[in-house]
Amino acid sequence: MHLPATLRRALTRTRTGRGWRRPRHLALASITLLVAQCGPTECAPVPAPAPAGHFGWIGVGGALPSDADCAGAVRRGGLDIRPGNAGANATTWRAGSGTYPRATGSFTGTTDEIIQWAACKWGFDEDALRAQVAKESYWMQTSLGDWTTNGRVCAPGHPIGADGRAGQCPESVGLMQVRTQYFRDAVDGSLHSSAYNLDVALHAWRNCYEGRDTWLNTVDRGRDYAAGDAWGCVGKWFSGRWYTAESTTYIDAVQRYLTDRIWETTGFIDHR
Repeated sequence: MHLPATLRRALTRTRTGRGWRRPRHLALASITLLVAQCGPTECAPVPAPAPAGHFGWIGVGGALPSDADCAGAVRRGGLDIRPGNAGANATTWRAGSGTYPRATGSFTGTTDEIIQWAACKWGFDEDALRAQVAKESYWMQTSLGDWTTNGRVCAPGHPIGADGRAGQCPESVGLMQVRTQYFRDAVDGSLHSSAYNLDVALHAWRNCYEGRDTWLNTVDRGRDYAAGDAWGCVGKWFSGRWYTAESTTYIDAVQRYLTDRIWETTGFIDHR
């Protein structure tokens, strides 16, 4: 089940706005909520009746489904439009992160199935996640980014000069471009496992959404940080800041991908 047209229009009206930049940084699925318009206590997620429906936003404090529940609810089928992800898509990750303890990477499937699973697990709208992963990596787990001359923050196995850029190495890896210097105890798994990459990234998003990133109010920001703003936390993934110009530009770009449903376009599907 997809978002009703009225909710899509409302979501579009609320647009204002990767880890960190940069200084970079149901209840099963089918739960939809316009989080950008709701404070922590103003709205409660309303389960839709179809357990195999659209995975949507789960509000602040909402019960999150288990790995197994989400694995059972994923809509399976179809060829993977990113066959180059096959190895990482078939890899789970056992080593845990002290910072992101609920991230397990315990799912395998096609790229789209892994996106569904992660969205379900963290209460993140599945189409919004498709759009954000497109913005970060074009759904390519082999994607490397945030090139640096600082050898201390190179991604695991990617030292200075190893990837064809003299004097540089990548900091960020995978579908959501998890960045080494901010995810030290999770970047190895994020490099090798597609599911773990998304799991860690959405764990960080959920921490923000639940109101745990209060430090955002101690640094430069476009408005005061508070829980319950799903899109604000999307922007914070890119900029490490709350509604700065860099954040809102990123949010707008992800929302354009969402409106255009870029993952369904020929150019995106045929990208190699």
